[in-house]
Amino acid sequence: MQSYEQLKNLIESAADDVAKCAGGNKAAGTRVRKAMQDIKNAAQDVRKEVLTMRDD
Repeated sequence: MQSYEQLKNLIESAADDVAKCAGGNKAAGTRVRKAMQDIKNAAQDVRKEVLTMRDD
């Protein structure tokens, strides 16, 4: 599933900014919030793809 792989890549790419945000970097916090929105959208795409596979 391509959308699942994309979701995993988004999560992995956000890891550095999450660590920086935990250290108090406010700019990293902004990037984390944006990444979380992208992750949310990617997770929704995975859900849709799973439903499509189930219904076929």
